[in-house]
This record gives sequence, C-alpha cells and structure tokens, in this order.
Amino acid sequence: MSRFHEKTVVITGGSSGIGLAAARQFAAEGARLVVTGRNDAALQAAADSIGKKALGIKADVTNPSDLDKLFSTIKEQVGRIDVLFVNAGVAKVASVADTTEALFDEISDTNFKGAYFTAQKSLLLLNDGGAVIFTSSYFDEFGMAGTSVVSATKAAVRSLTRTLASELLPRRIRVNAISPGVINTPIFEKLGVSKQVVEEIGKALQQKIPFKRFGSPEEIAKAVAFLASSDASYITGVELAVDGGLTQL
Repeated sequence: MSRFHEKTVVITGGSSGIGLAAARQFAAEGARLVVTGRNDAALQAAADSIGKKALGIKADVTNPSDLDKLFSTIKEQVGRIDVLFVNAGVAKVASVADTTEALFDEISDTNFKGAYFTAQKSLLLLNDGGAVIFTSSYFDEFGMAGTSVVSATKAAVRSLTRTLASELLPRRIRVNAISPGVINTPIFEKLGVSKQVVEEIGKALQQKIPFKRFGSPEEIAKAVAFLASSDASYITGVELAVDGGLTQL
C-alpha cells in the first residue's frame, strides 16, 4: 500500500506507544515522517526504527518556543505538511480533592494547550486538502473517578476538533479525532499510582470492554491512517472510537 507516497506526516508524541505505531504505519505506506518527543534517546531510537524517511525533532508541546522551532525546522528541512497527527498527551489519575494546581497545569498544558497551539502553529505549513487528527480518549464519554482533569482536557480536544474542522473547510483540510479505548502502551505505567493500583484498574476496565481485551497501538495506528487518507475523504469533525465497543455497547 502507498496511500501516503511522497506525503509528509508530522506526529507529536511519536517516540512511543500510539504515536510510534502510527509513524511505522505511515512509513509502511510511503510517507516521509517527522516525529517529536521530549526524550532524546527515545526519540532517536524511534526514528531509527522507523527508517530513513524519519526525522526526529525534540520538542515539548507545552513550550511555545519549542513549537516555533519545530515548525521552523519542518519548513526548512521538509517544506509543507500533508498530515498532522496531534498525539502528545499525558494521563495521570487523582481525585478532585487530591488534584494540585501543578498536576492540573501539567495535564492541561500538554493535552489541551499543547494540542491547541500545535494545530495553530501548523496552519501556515499545512497543504490545502490535507488532514489533521487529534488524539482524544474514551475518558470524555465517562465520569470515571480520578480522571477529572484528563477527561476535561480530552473533552476540550473533542470540541476543538469540531471547531477547527469548521474553520478549515475553505481549505478542504479535514479535521478528525481518534478516540482510543484502553490500549497497551507505556502511558498505562505513568498514571502516577502504584503498580498494584494500575493492575487493579486494568482488571476492572478489561471486564467492562465488550471485546474483553485491551487494544494494541497498531490497531489505533491503522484507524489514524484511515482518517488521514483519501479513503476518509467525506469525513470531517468526527471522533472515531476505537475501543472494543467500550463506549458504544
């Protein structure tokens, strides 16, 4: 398959998990890749694993100057952007009572502010007729205890998907969101709680999923590639749930 032959795809949070799986999927379909991450070693390893067409750029989406440097580098070294996958995010759990201002800022600055300004700063480089995909979450469909900030930020991303889709209609740029369910990725280990609690959360969630299993990053990557491709040419403003039926059944 070569749906993205000679297309340039930019993926934030592309050094692990869903972002890295998506990068490999796009590369397998002929794309030139730009992936970002905050860890030099992980970013280099990811770029090496993707192949010769991958450019790794260190960038923290919460830092406006990093975003400016990112898109300046893309303009100089790559040129235009055909697909932007706004994927960088964090997930940490805490009750409303236990959520500190620092934790609130960390999650919201990455998941919403970072996503918002990543999209905004890309607009001058995005080709007309291109595609933007945000990563939302099944959290925005539930009132799950301990996820107040994560859920709110992902609901904000869902809303932004609709608004930006409307604004970019004149340029024929489609804007959609991918909503992963519970996926086997490293983010599951970064919830800010003990391993025992993570295992308990995992067991409880697995029982709620109609498929009775977690999803894989590769399953999400294929759905992202679909939304980015001409196969989805009549789709914009949607949130595509890829969650084993969790939010639908």
